[in-house]
Amino acid sequence: MSAPALFADVPLDGLSPELLRAARWVEAHPREVALHSMRECARRADMAPATLSRLAQALGFSGFDAIKHICQESFAARGGYAGRAEVLQASARHRADWLAILNETQHANTASISGLNQRVQLEAAADAMLAARCVHFLGLRASHGLALHLHYSYGLLASNGQLVQGVGGTLSDQIDEIRAGDLLVAMSLAPYTRQTVDAVNQALGQGVDLLVLTDSALSPIARSATHTLLFRADSPSYFQSMVGALALAEALAAAVAVRGGRKVLAHLQARQDRLESEGAYWDKRADKPGLARPSHSSARK
Repeated sequence: MSAPALFADVPLDGLSPELLRAARWVEAHPREVALHSMRECARRADMAPATLSRLAQALGFSGFDAIKHICQESFAARGGYAGRAEVLQASARHRADWLAILNETQHANTASISGLNQRVQLEAAADAMLAARCVHFLGLRASHGLALHLHYSYGLLASNGQLVQGVGGTLSDQIDEIRAGDLLVAMSLAPYTRQTVDAVNQALGQGVDLLVLTDSALSPIARSATHTLLFRADSPSYFQSMVGALALAEALAAAVAVRGGRKVLAHLQARQDRLESEGAYWDKRADKPGLARPSHSSARK
């Protein structure tokens, strides 16, 4: 955060000497403003808290919290995860409602899915998945859990899904096996994992169609995608929120169920029957002492 970000619209020479001194202190101490209360900032600057409040009003802000928010955003961006965590700790010290703020942001991320993506986009993506020879799901680092969940939920509906894992450094080898007629479903959010970006570019060079789930239309994995679905990852916490991404993945899986007709129903029923025959889920009655669970062979007769 630099002075122009705060003072661009207000000439500093138009401020009183007292407010000018306050502005210069804020300019020189953005970290303190980001991490401490207005009263503590005033103590460190050797001025009255009301002076900082008047400065905010003179700059066109509703209050000093608006200046603090700008400083926090800038400090968090420059400090990375550690900087964001420090801002979170400072906010929690001064505001007891940090959990409510986090929860509100999570709700907003989830609600944004319908605004960022139209129904026809989800249905077109679902049609592409169902029509592909093979659907390859790729997500690394924070997005790996998302890819695993979408691969699993899609696998309940169709048999042409495969999870790209890159175990033992074989990611490039696995991408090399993807062919035209396949669909690569790639997931990533800022900061974008380099291996994911490289894998996407490799697949595109092989003529593979691409469906991406990402946080921006400017994402490096979205530039040449056939289908792009967006989610928000805003969070006041130290790490980006995956709530919106998960909501999007669930919406995409639901679109596959909607568009898949009788074929997905038959596959889902067959998968459900197999899971039940294997006793995959705990059953209160079957797991009572003295009650034998049916063997796999007898259950399939």
